[in-house]
Amino acid sequence: MCDTFVAVSNATEDRSVIFGKNSDREPNEAQCLEYHPPEKFSKNQKLDCTYLSIPQVKETYGVLLCRPFWMWGAEMGANEKGLVIGNEAVFTKMPIKKTHTLTGMDLLRLALERASTAQQGMEVITGLLADLGQGGACGYEDKNLFYHNSYILADKNEAWVLETSGPFWVALKIKDVYSISNGLTIGEEFDKSHPGLIENARQKGWLKKGQTFNFAKCYSDWLFTFFSASGFRRKSSYDLLETQTGKIDVSSAFRILRSHKGKEYKPASHFLMDSVCAHAGNGLTRNSGTTGSLVAHLSAGSNTFWATGTAGPCTGIFKPIWLKEDVLPDSGPLPKGIYDPETLWWQHEKLHRSVLKDYSRMSLYKEERDQMEIAFFKKASDLKEKSRIEITSQAFAQSRTATENWISRVESQPAKRSLNPVFNLYWKKQNKKAGLTLA
Repeated sequence: MCDTFVAVSNATEDRSVIFGKNSDREPNEAQCLEYHPPEKFSKNQKLDCTYLSIPQVKETYGVLLCRPFWMWGAEMGANEKGLVIGNEAVFTKMPIKKTHTLTGMDLLRLALERASTAQQGMEVITGLLADLGQGGACGYEDKNLFYHNSYILADKNEAWVLETSGPFWVALKIKDVYSISNGLTIGEEFDKSHPGLIENARQKGWLKKGQTFNFAKCYSDWLFTFFSASGFRRKSSYDLLETQTGKIDVSSAFRILRSHKGKEYKPASHFLMDSVCAHAGNGLTRNSGTTGSLVAHLSAGSNTFWATGTAGPCTGIFKPIWLKEDVLPDSGPLPKGIYDPETLWWQHEKLHRSVLKDYSRMSLYKEERDQMEIAFFKKASDLKEKSRIEITSQAFAQSRTATENWISRVESQPAKRSLNPVFNLYWKKQNKKAGLTLA
């Protein structure tokens, strides 16, 4: 479960394009923040994706990825040309291909590696859909999780939303702001579509004689869509975008990705995943939480990417990244599903889960975290001060040092025990699986 949004130039303060996404996955499904440089390949070379080997192209672009550690594909990312993409799981009436196919995350990474613009990215995805399909088991421990996908693709000039159902698809050019979650959103109006989209709906009996075609109404599986709570989250992100239209900046994007339902948020207080900044809480309706966050600031002069590289953006730190130099500093070994404090993701996860035990602990370091991000943003806005890789390296190093200090500070304040036994038991089990002990 995830949330993705974009604001194009007429909706932002500086006429840039601003993109944001929270990637929601299982709690112990650590996410890798990584860069793969451009490459050239020999003829007839094969590429091993998550479940399928496909022909490799002659040349790929350099890509920044936020990738669940066990899969080849990525939940979100950007490339050296300034294309950024985020995907969403969507539940539709079309049958799902379970084997020998590409996952939605594979399609996203392939588009980033092979396309330089949003429209080219859509062509890559829809072409691969036609040739190879989509599906496959998409859960880390839950191997019965299958879904289709929707995407927001953006470059500095425009943004598109692309929604799919099996091999069928529909696309809408975004005029100002748009957000997507785990449900189809495109209705009667769209700009591009699969040539057989409407006829397929008519043949299946989803479009009755005399009715106007509405993609979401015809193709959605309403039961799974409802229990994903995507409607709550999409309304929340879209409302926040609309109220700030014309004034949206990078800080706005951070606030949206950190937003919770209600003014005084309590992680144990809700049953469904109805907050944009999502935290898991039970094995039935809240078995996912935000495991990575990305913001893209695309402008004529420069493209800056802000990533947490960690779970829970409300507890973490956004750090600036550029794709024209060495890109990422060493953040330890790539994380897996077991606690390893040497990795960036798991080091922060101890802080994240300590705060979830008692969310009032967030007040112990929130102001300091916010001031740190303001300092990062000031340096990122004044590139004459230091080189980009120095700014990125310093931001990651300062964040790791601060995180260690904040863990000690949070653990020094005894947690007020949650009165929700389901929530408590759920996290006790997740921590035991990961080998993580909390104070």
